Amino acid sequence: MCEILQIFQSGLAAVDPFRVVAANLQLERGRFAAGPHIFDLDRFQNILVVGAGKAVGCMAEAVEAVLNDRISAGLLIMPQGVRAPLRRVVRAEGGHPFPDEAGRRASRKILEMLVSADEKTLVLFLLSGGASALLAVPAAGLTLADKRAVTSMLIRSGAAIGELNAVRKHLSAVKGGRLARAAFPATILTMILSDVIGDRPDVIGSGPTAPDASNFADAWSVIEKYGLQDKIPVRARKYLERGLAGLESETVKENDPCLARSAHLVVGSIHTAIEGARKKTRSMGIAVEIITRALQGEAREAAFFLAAKAMRIQSGLAPGRKLCLLCGGETTVSVRGSGRGGRNQELALAFALAVAGREGIELLSAGTDGIDGPTDAAGAIVDGSTVAQAARLGLDARAFLDNNDSYSFFYEWDRLSGERHHLKTGPSGTNVMDLQVILLRGPG
Repeated sequence: MCEILQIFQSGLAAVDPFRVVAANLQLERGRFAAGPHIFDLDRFQNILVVGAGKAVGCMAEAVEAVLNDRISAGLLIMPQGVRAPLRRVVRAEGGHPFPDEAGRRASRKILEMLVSADEKTLVLFLLSGGASALLAVPAAGLTLADKRAVTSMLIRSGAAIGELNAVRKHLSAVKGGRLARAAFPATILTMILSDVIGDRPDVIGSGPTAPDASNFADAWSVIEKYGLQDKIPVRARKYLERGLAGLESETVKENDPCLARSAHLVVGSIHTAIEGARKKTRSMGIAVEIITRALQGEAREAAFFLAAKAMRIQSGLAPGRKLCLLCGGETTVSVRGSGRGGRNQELALAFALAVAGREGIELLSAGTDGIDGPTDAAGAIVDGSTVAQAARLGLDARAFLDNNDSYSFFYEWDRLSGERHHLKTGPSGTNVMDLQVILLRGPG
C-alpha cells in the first residue's frame, strides 16, 4: 500500500496550483508573460484578479508573488474551509457541489467588478474545478433554488459534465461566455487548472469567458434525455422553453466581438498529474504504462474495463515483476440505491469484485481534489483479497455496490478491521479530475 500511495501523492504534487501557475509567469521590465501571452503593463491602469474554483486560492498566491502591488483589486470564490494567505485579493466562500446564497452574492460582486472594467483594465481570471457551482448568478427571473434543483436532478441522473454544463450555461447570467461579454472591452486572460477531459475552455467551469457551442435546444435535449421535463422547477422549464422560442438571449458564440480580447491558458491538467506519477514510478524502479487520460462512463463499467485489462496484462508478467498502470479521467454514477458514495469509491468497490481472489493486483482510485461525491473520502484502495476479507467481517461487497453504498462499505471495513483502505486526504487544494493507480505483480 505504501508504494501505491507514494505514486498517487506524486501525481498530486505535480498539479500543485501554486507550482503550475508560477512556472508559467514572468515579469520583466513592465512586461508580464503568462505562458505565450505577453502584456505590456504600461497599457493598463488596473489589474483585476478574479476567479472561482477549488484551486484558485493557491493559483492567486502565485499571481500575487509575481505582480504584488500592481494588482488593483481582486475577488475569488472558493469552497468552504479552503484557506489561502492572500494579501491583495479578497477571498469569499461558496457552496459546492450545489450553489448557495453566499456564492451568489460573491459572484454578483465579480460580475459588477467586470461590468465596471474598461479598455485599460487587465483581468486575470483564475478558473479550476468547482467553478460551475461556485460562480453562480441565475439568469433573470430564476432563483438560486431553481438552479440547485436542476443541478441536483442532473447529478443524480448520472449526467456527464458536458451535459450538466450545457444546461447550467443556459440558466446562468455568467456562464457560457457571458462573463467575457460583461467585461468587454477589458483584456481577459483566463488561467485554467483543468478538471475536464480534453481541457476545453468552454467546458471548464461552464466556460464563463469562452464561446459556447451549445444552445437552448442542446440544453433542453439533456432535460428530455433524463426525463426531467415535468420534474424541474416551473421557472426553469419556462425559461428554457422561452430560449427555445428565441425569446431569451443565447450564450456567447464563436467570433463574437466581446471575445476579441479574451485568451486562455491551461496551466495544468490530468496529463500533468499522470506525468508526475509516471516519473515517480520509474524512480522507484517500477515499469509503467499509461492506459488512458480520458476514462469516463459509468464508474462500475470503467472498473470492469480496468480489471479486465489488469488481469490480462498481469498474466503476461514474469514471476515477481512489477508493473504500474496509470489512468485518469472522470466517471459518473447513476444512483439507483439509497447509500452514500462517490465515483471513485464505487469504482474501487466494483474493481475489487471483478478481481476477487486474484493475487498481485492492487488499485487506488481517488479524486485529486480530495473529495469523492458528498463524502469526506477521496477514494479507496483495494486488491484481490478485499471481497474475502470483508466477507469474514460480515460485509457483503456486492450488496453494498448494488445499493450505491460504497462509502459505508469502506467505512465499516476499516472500522472492523482496524486497517485503512478508505483514502481520506481532506481537500487537497487542487483538482484535475480523478487518478487511478494499478500496481501489478507477476504471478508466482
